[in-house]
This record gives sequence, structure tokens and C-alpha cells, in this order.
Amino acid sequence: MKIPCYDCNTETELEVGFEVINFVCPVCYSVYVVDDAGQFRRRSQYKAPFHDCPLAIDDTGFLNGSEYTVTGILRKNVYPDYIWTEFILQNKEKEFLYLSLSNGHWMMLTEMEEIADIKKGTKVLKYDGRDYDLFEHSDADIINAKGFFDFQIPNKKIHLAEFINPPYIVSVEKMNNVQTAFHGEYISKNKIKKAFPGITLPYQSGTSMIQPFYFDLKNTAVIFCLFALLIITANWYIYKDQVEQNVFNSKIKFTEFDNKEITSPSFVLNGASAPMTIKVSTGVDNSWANVNIALINEDTNDEIYANKDIEYYYGSSDGESWTEGSQSEKFNICGVEGGKYHLLITPMKAPEDLSNSEMSISVVWNQPSNRNAWLVIIGMIVIYFIVRYFRIQFEKKRWADSSYSTYE
Repeated sequence: MKIPCYDCNTETELEVGFEVINFVCPVCYSVYVVDDAGQFRRRSQYKAPFHDCPLAIDDTGFLNGSEYTVTGILRKNVYPDYIWTEFILQNKEKEFLYLSLSNGHWMMLTEMEEIADIKKGTKVLKYDGRDYDLFEHSDADIINAKGFFDFQIPNKKIHLAEFINPPYIVSVEKMNNVQTAFHGEYISKNKIKKAFPGITLPYQSGTSMIQPFYFDLKNTAVIFCLFALLIITANWYIYKDQVEQNVFNSKIKFTEFDNKEITSPSFVLNGASAPMTIKVSTGVDNSWANVNIALINEDTNDEIYANKDIEYYYGSSDGESWTEGSQSEKFNICGVEGGKYHLLITPMKAPEDLSNSEMSISVVWNQPSNRNAWLVIIGMIVIYFIVRYFRIQFEKKRWADSSYSTYE
């Protein structure tokens, strides 16, 4: 079909699979209506500018498994200044597809079967097993258009009722006293770019009414619960037969081993890796002592070193007594695997401390700790609540322009 515009002398040609009722010149926005003789007569002209319109009449793109051609474009406005663009597309099978663009966000819609009239008291709409919450009742004006249309573009307002279940929407439109319902879903910029290669997409801002959150909160909770169960089960299975093993327990005289190395008897650890706990106590009195321990793996000759100071001081200042430190300390060598080992122990004390005569050392290969497992589980719980917080903030932004927000 080829239609000339008498205002700007432009001819627009496009093969469409429907009877054209209205035509709007893509260049000067003159509106033409078909008369009884089948001729197009100029009726009026749109004056509003067409901003951020990445698609043009006759552009083709591959969507939903079919090639679609843009046949018409509408620019709509809800008072005072919420403006969006709608693209009407048709494929060779004469099936219509609709794209809606607002603030850089895209929706793809198809016409639904006829539904009952929506009453203003309806807050939840059920469709295809889902509940759609009322987002807004609004009256929209068509402020500009271009292309070919199989309906009469109205001069009066269009009533809209929008129900959402992100990333899906049911939009009910009443135009020229005819109600039409559309079902749509949010579509990413990447899919639009892939469908229409070479186009320049407008900048994306704000939050769309059906833009999905970055994470599915319910799926995230389910995945975290499954991981927690797996971690607890695996931890129990690996360590269920492992018991505490005392590998060294002795009192060391400073008169014999002050700053001298002691070699412990060899010992065998059976089981999975677990922490080795070292308890040290000595009679320091306003003084200090030190112990240096080396754990030697006799199978691999790997060495792990640990060092600990034991300090205990006390006194009085300004009439008040004070103490600092302790006469005993406990520390760990983490992740000690099964194998054959021995210890090299070097005790030391302050040379001026004549009252301290011995140091007690106890080394125990512990029953495996659940600490790491619970740290991971607690970490997942913290992450879940962080995600949940940002999800709530995201939803507040989504519903900020709705009269039916539950986040007030």
C-alpha cells in the first residue's frame, strides 16, 4: 500500500495485512482517514514531538520465532507527564505483536481473549494461574502517531487498567468504547538489540512497572536451604567416626629445657582434617614466658609453626589495683590432616623470673569443629537478608508512581 501526504509531499509505502482505517504521515504527522469512497482524507495533524523512537515504520525484527514488521507507532501520555511509545508489529501470518517503550524499558505484549469488564474495585486479576495486582487505573491521550492503523485513532482519552505480576502484565484498554486486553512481559534491551540489529536504544532509567528484580528471592532462599542441608549432611558424614585425640600432655621443667628444644614421641592422626588445640600454662608473676611449637609431618616433612607469649602483670595505680594478661593461653593450629607427626617444643621464660619453675603443655587433636560449616550457613542467611532488603527498596521504587502501593 502506498499513501501520499499532501502536506509534505511524502509517499509512504508498506504492504500490510489489514484494512487501513487511519494513516499518519511518518514525516509531518498529518492524520488521514479513509472516506466512503476508500480515499484517504486529511483530518488533522499532531504537534507533539517524537522523542526516543528507536524503531521506524517498515523496520523488521525477529521476535517470538517470527519476523515482524513495524506498521504503526503511537505516543501516549498520562497526565501530567508520563509518556511512553507503543509499536505495532505484524508478521506474514497477519499476527500482531506490540512493543511498549518507557524510560528505556521494553515490554512485549499480545492480545488476549476477551475478558469481563474491569471494575474500579478490582484489586487482583487472576489469569493463567497467576494473581496480578492492580498497579493503576489511568486515562491516556494519544499525543502523536505515525504509520498504518486498522482502527480509528481516538480524539478522546483511552482508559487503562494495568495489573502486574513482574515480569508479566495484563493491560486492559478501553478505546472507542471497545475493551481490549493484552498480556505482556518485560523484555531486556539485549533481546531488542538482537531482534533489531543496528538500532540505537534509548538510555534506561528508573524502575519499570514489571522489571524483574536481579534475583528471584524465593529461588535464592530454596538454593541456600539446599546448600545448608548439603553442608550439614556432608560435615556430619565426613566426621561422624572421628574422636578427640590427646597427642601430648606434659609438664616441662625450665631448669632442664629453658630455651631448649624438646621432641615429642611420634603419633598418628586418623581421620579428616581438624584443628589442633594447644593449651599452655605457667606460673608467670609480673613476668613473661614463651613457647614455640613446630608440628612436623613425618610422611611429607611439611612443618607448621606456632608461637605464643604468656604474660601476667599486676600492680596498683592511683590507689586502684590492676592486672593484665593471664597465666594460661590457648591457641589452635587449624586444618591438621590425618598422618604421622611429632612435635618440636621450645619453652622459654624471662631470665629474671626465678619463681617460675615449669610450663604445662597439653596438645589435643580435637573432634572436628562445625565452625566453618556454620560460618558458611550464617553467611548465606546474611546474604539472603541483604538481598531481601534491596528487593524491598526495588519494589518501593516500582510502586512509587502507583496509587495502589502497599509500600507507603
